[in-house]
Amino acid sequence: MTVPPVPADDDAPLDPRAGLDIVAAQERRVRDSEVDERVLFGVWGAAWVVGYLVQWWSASGSPTGTTSGPAGGVFGLLMATAMVVTVVHLVRRSRGVRGTSRTVGAMYGWSWFLGFAAQSAIVAGVVNAGAPPQVVAVVANGVACLVVGLLYMAGGTLWRVGPFYALGAWLVVTGAAASVVGMPAGYLVMAGAGGGGMLLGAAVVAVRRRSYP
Repeated sequence: MTVPPVPADDDAPLDPRAGLDIVAAQERRVRDSEVDERVLFGVWGAAWVVGYLVQWWSASGSPTGTTSGPAGGVFGLLMATAMVVTVVHLVRRSRGVRGTSRTVGAMYGWSWFLGFAAQSAIVAGVVNAGAPPQVVAVVANGVACLVVGLLYMAGGTLWRVGPFYALGAWLVVTGAAASVVGMPAGYLVMAGAGGGGMLLGAAVVAVRRRSYP
C-alpha cells in the first residue's frame, strides 16, 4: 500500500486569520501610496491662517488698507513652503507607481508651481499697469484662491476624493467672498473661512482614517 505524500507547506490551506492580515496589509499599502489629504489640508490650512492673519494685522495699521512688504514676504514664504511640501508629497506618493498614475501625480505636482508662477506674473502686470494698492491686493488674493481651489478640485477629480474636490470648491467661493468684501477685512475671511476650512478638512480626514485597520 502506497502512503500518500505529505502536502508541502505551500499547498497547506491558508489560515483565515492570516488571510485577513494579508488583505489588511495590502489595503494599508495602497493607502500609503495615495495622496494624504491630512498633509495637504494641514500644511495649506496652517499657512493660510498664519499668513492671512499677518497680512490683516499689517493692513489694519496701513493708511491704504493694504499689507506691508515684510508681511507680504512672510506670506510668500509660507505659500512657497506649502507648495514645496505639496510637490514633495505628491512625488513621493507617486514614486514606485508605474504608468499613468505616476505621470499624473508628477504633472499635478508641477501644476502648483506653474499656477503660482502665473499668479505672480499677473500681479506684476497689474502693478505695472498702475493699479492702486487696494486693487492689487484684491487681484493677488483672488487669483491665488482660484489657483489653489481649482487645483484642489482637479486633484479630487483625478483621485476621486470627494472631500478634496469639495474643499477646492469652498476655497474658490471663499476667495470670491473676500474679493467682494475688500481689504483688509478680506484677509480675515481668508484666514477664518479659507485656512480654517482646510484645517477642519484635515481634522475630518484624520478622524475618518482612524476607523481604518
